[in-house]
Amino acid sequence: MKKTLLLASGNPHKFEEFRRLFPEGVGLEMASPDTFFPPEDRETYFGNAFLKANACFPAPGRLILADDSGLEVDALDGRPGVLSSRFAGAGASSLMNCQALVREMKTVPPEKRTARFRCVLVLLDGDSGRLTGAVQGVVEGRLTRGILGEGGFGYDPLFVPEGYQVSFGILPSSVKDRISHRARAVFNLLTLLERLPA
Repeated sequence: MKKTLLLASGNPHKFEEFRRLFPEGVGLEMASPDTFFPPEDRETYFGNAFLKANACFPAPGRLILADDSGLEVDALDGRPGVLSSRFAGAGASSLMNCQALVREMKTVPPEKRTARFRCVLVLLDGDSGRLTGAVQGVVEGRLTRGILGEGGFGYDPLFVPEGYQVSFGILPSSVKDRISHRARAVFNLLTLLERLPA
């Protein structure tokens, strides 16, 4: 599989995670630092990912990959969802978002702390701008009562994946790279890439 993907993101943490997830033969480049990404104001993960992908068009000879992901908390009717990166307000840091979620979930009992991470990936043809495909990945789990661990990013220190006893903030990247929402979305994307003409 000889493909070159341009990741529509300026987030180095995200780039490193994607680079670990893709096998040899799939080249990955990060968007130019001067790329202007519009506000992620769509109501769906797909809409936000599509916005980011379009911001990198054209990209001759490459496929443009963009993602949007979020944490969906059952006790909060699916929030923060598409607003995950802005849960504590515009420009909020990951720590601020985590702290805001801990406060909002303070009185929620253990049996009602179920949640999931969802990732949607969008692929555009860098020459034509045509939508090549879209896939998603989901990992179920539950929320802790406080921040556990310093690994990962975003809400990782609050999320314990199903079948485990510690958060993504503690689990090694080798485990996260097998079971995370982004890992599962990439697995589905690789299936899509295999079907594309060389």
